[in-house]
Amino acid sequence: MPYAYDDTNIFARILRGEIPNKTLVESAHTLVFHDIRPQAPVHVLVIPKGRYVDFAHFAAEASAEEIADFHRTAARACALLGVAPGDGGAGFRGISNAGDNGHQEVPHYHLHILAGRPLGPMLSHG
Repeated sequence: MPYAYDDTNIFARILRGEIPNKTLVESAHTLVFHDIRPQAPVHVLVIPKGRYVDFAHFAAEASAEEIADFHRTAARACALLGVAPGDGGAGFRGISNAGDNGHQEVPHYHLHILAGRPLGPMLSHG
């Protein structure tokens, strides 16, 4: 089934400049900005500039250039934030939600990078 992208979602509107954001870093294909409702002391969102609904859509249809740019820009954001263990940081969690069962709130692929405190186990058992 083809993916249906909603051009009215908040991230599409941010990319069009209709809604302001606090940008951390931007590249040709990727935007990283601070979450307006942070769930940890450090909480940024990494989004592709292309019209991708979720991780599976991005992984299946993005160009190699877009995929490489996305991941390298995410790594640059981790370095700028000082959270990457390889750069002396204490670590971070990267989360991408997809669909209803994944509790995806915005239908535009995005990666949450959370850090700044111990985050506990990823899921509770039950």
